[in-house]
Amino acid sequence: MENVKTLGEFIIEQQSDFSDSTGEFSSLLSAIRLASKVVNQQVNKAGLMSHILGSAGEQNIQGEEQQKLDVFANNQFIKALVGRRVICGIASEENDDYIPINNNGRYIIAMDPLDGSSNIDVNVSIGTIFSIYQRITPIGQQVRAEDFLQKGTRQVAAGYVIYGSSTMLVYTTGNGVNGFTYDPGIGVYFLSHPDMKIPAAGKIYSINEGNINKCSAGVKQYVEYCKHVDAATKRPYTGRYIGSLVADFHRNLIKGGIYMYPATTDAPKGKLRLLYECNPLAFIVEQAGGKASDGHRRIMEIEPTDLHQRVPFFVGSQSMVDKVGDLISQE
Repeated sequence: MENVKTLGEFIIEQQSDFSDSTGEFSSLLSAIRLASKVVNQQVNKAGLMSHILGSAGEQNIQGEEQQKLDVFANNQFIKALVGRRVICGIASEENDDYIPINNNGRYIIAMDPLDGSSNIDVNVSIGTIFSIYQRITPIGQQVRAEDFLQKGTRQVAAGYVIYGSSTMLVYTTGNGVNGFTYDPGIGVYFLSHPDMKIPAAGKIYSINEGNINKCSAGVKQYVEYCKHVDAATKRPYTGRYIGSLVADFHRNLIKGGIYMYPATTDAPKGKLRLLYECNPLAFIVEQAGGKASDGHRRIMEIEPTDLHQRVPFFVGSQSMVDKVGDLISQE
């Protein structure tokens, strides 16, 4: 471990990247780091702890059944963020409305505290996604909806934690993407993936093909394109779909590929949430050299109208996102 940089050291070194002379932003990232360690511990023991597995018996505002770990993770992240007193408001997938915190805080955070939690019972990788903005309303006032309904281009940072064979925290502040792997033996994240870049052209496509007949003609054509044999373009591509957004995204970020959750006849506006799933991953992939679109527009240019707004989502290697967008535009 000699000369390996820790996440804490990296945050302090990069503090000037986001003009944070107060240290508030560093404190915010430290809170995320702390909560992720607590959640990681519970995730890794889930098979031994029946009280943390299964349904919580309630639904969130999206009508999705909450898992016990959803509730646990949400509480842990809120507790850690509130404790640092740098956040003025929190929006979470698990809460119907945003939560005002500290009128003097400079930042708001939108998060999915435990993405893919329905997979915990079968030991599949899951994750946390977060997006950070500076507030719009004056410091000293209580946050309002406008503080959260900002375009993705206004993000000051975004990231995710993946709880898998190893636990990693990946984030950007608009100056590239860096990944940190957690060493549970000493409780520290170490810089393991500096300056991450996604290949411009990948060989993996990720989509729930069980829904393909509910997709538009352009999406169907693209999936057929991926399957078509063509040596010049190294097709067919490989189909890989875990069903856990963070896991699918993380694999494609490293290896190159495209993740697709298009609009369907059952979900004409898409399924994934703009503020705390699509925008943060779009920020990360763009900083890594990739692209994110709803099939027509750049994800981060979409004007949010609702805290839990859904959009179609195509994210990954630039050439692949461009290709599916071209086919959709020809519908």
